Amino acid sequence: MKDLIHIPDFTPDEIRNIMRLSHTIKKNPFQTALKNHTMAMIFEKPSLRTRATFEIGMVQLGGYSIYLQPGDIKLGQRETVADVARNLDRWVDIIMARTFPHDTIVELAHWSKVPVINALSDWEHPCQALADFFTAIEHGKDMKNFKMAFIGDGNNVCHSLMLLSAQFGADFALACPPGYEPEKKIIEQTQTLMSKNGGTLTVTHHPDEAVENADAVYTDVWVSMGQENESIDRKKLFQPYKINTQLLKNAKPDALVMHCLPAHRGEEITNEVIESKQSVVFDQAENRLHVQKAIILTLLHKDTQIHVSK
Repeated sequence: MKDLIHIPDFTPDEIRNIMRLSHTIKKNPFQTALKNHTMAMIFEKPSLRTRATFEIGMVQLGGYSIYLQPGDIKLGQRETVADVARNLDRWVDIIMARTFPHDTIVELAHWSKVPVINALSDWEHPCQALADFFTAIEHGKDMKNFKMAFIGDGNNVCHSLMLLSAQFGADFALACPPGYEPEKKIIEQTQTLMSKNGGTLTVTHHPDEAVENADAVYTDVWVSMGQENESIDRKKLFQPYKINTQLLKNAKPDALVMHCLPAHRGEEITNEVIESKQSVVFDQAENRLHVQKAIILTLLHKDTQIHVSK
């Protein structure tokens, strides 16, 4: 059994297969490969894109999903994570979880006999990153000669994008305020993967440097869920890290503007930029659906059952 907890859980070849399968599914969205299959969806955090895309995806593949909100199971409080996992794996074929602590998802995967998908934790957001790179490929970007610039907090989304860049052998540059760099373990893991696959990693405190000659410029909110008590300080500290038209001039003329959403327009990104022709943020959101379907099919070994229209 295989889970998707971290980006390196999939090899570069497996990731490329996910990209190809996502393309096929996007052209052929309604399938029956998961007929009589069920997914449990565990949520500790609210969500628009994650819930909608996983739930719709299961329906389009002929399966079902059950939504478990925080008050339903009180994961780790009413019951241990281990006991929840060992109940759910008797009833469902696959589990996805959107949690605060990353250790919760790791523990779910340890105790579950069915595949577990990390749909977001405080450490990584692999489904988002996979959808983002699929979007870049869809817009004609060559991963062998690709540079992504991330402007903002070295957070969970940034972690997954760094690691996925390394799996593709692409270049990744991050500009963040001092003290908001990615976790040291993620930096080391990214560098190890890049030594095998190619690509370069740059971590700087200067947005202009990170964005120079970038093929994609990415940002995320400055204050994530669970960080509300840091809101005032973060908004002051991150002001120089806003994506606007001036900063974008340092990137390639056809650079993609990317954001995982929800966006706080006027904070991390200007309205003008997010609504520009270079913006692909809603393509990213759409592609969560197609890529997550490919992930589910791959983990359940149902990827060969997809019908391809002539």
